[in-house]
Amino acid sequence: FLLDPGIAYPVLAGYPWDSGDQEYVLVNNKCQCVTVTSKFVPSKENPDEEILERNIRILVPLKARENISDPMSPLRTTFVYRMTELCKKCDPVEIELDGEIYQAQQSTSCNEPETCYTYNRDKCYTTTFPFVYHGETKNVQAVLTPASCYAS
Repeated sequence: FLLDPGIAYPVLAGYPWDSGDQEYVLVNNKCQCVTVTSKFVPSKENPDEEILERNIRILVPLKARENISDPMSPLRTTFVYRMTELCKKCDPVEIELDGEIYQAQQSTSCNEPETCYTYNRDKCYTTTFPFVYHGETKNVQAVLTPASCYAS
């Protein structure tokens, strides 16, 4: 398709979903089980034109707890998804202004805790539970995601 230099076009920032595919992953939030992809497809109204199609895949964990680190907390019944939170980028990037290098974040809500509906396999989760040994009760810490807590 032709690009007019006087018109701003969307830029797909992401990575290919599959090596032979033109679909790009924009968001892969393992914490909330959401994947957002996009690709250009022929328009149904005008097959000579391409439009940007966006696909949102949400996996709802059926046995998720309100507090994922507490196996005794009640089952979660409400799941909230906000595109602004899913798409935020909190890793600092370097930018150059007037010859000087600055670090900047691409989102303003990075200090707020993220609500997870399942374990993010990149993070270590633990819980404390009462352990009775020879009649004595001690609070013991247990690892809930061993693969991410112990480096191989």
